[in-house]
Amino acid sequence: MSRKTYIPAGEEAPASQIGSTLEALASTIAARWDAGEESYTHRLLTGSPDAVLKKVMEEAGEAALAAKDVESWATSSLAAALAAAGDVEADELAVELPPEYDAAVDHLRYEAADVVYHLLVALERYGIGLDEFAAELNDRMTEAERPEGAVRLHEDHVKRGK
Repeated sequence: MSRKTYIPAGEEAPASQIGSTLEALASTIAARWDAGEESYTHRLLTGSPDAVLKKVMEEAGEAALAAKDVESWATSSLAAALAAAGDVEADELAVELPPEYDAAVDHLRYEAADVVYHLLVALERYGIGLDEFAAELNDRMTEAERPEGAVRLHEDHVKRGK
């Protein structure tokens, strides 16, 4: 755990599948500091800062475009189904989305993973571990929303909009 974070006394950290996956990925990325130039991740960690930052922006844009594709397939397929249904009651309407919709969802998931990977590389490059990143996210939730045992930032490291 980072010196900037803590888990409140009496609370246990939650277990999570995504947490294990992100921890394994972050560990793999951190190990790439010692890899050679043949490693893409090593080059992002040690090369020009613009390279990794450009990739984060590029992948975020691709994820946004993929989400727009999903939305486009969903709305056009739904509109077509509604037009074809005519007088059918809404609760009787079974909308079958085309295989292209499923492919668009798969593409969005792929692009989202690219964003997360490149973001984790950028965080590693600047010394921000998963616990600090999780603490930032946890501090944005209300007490009722935040899971018990969730890591938090010490007050002197909370910088909202600064």
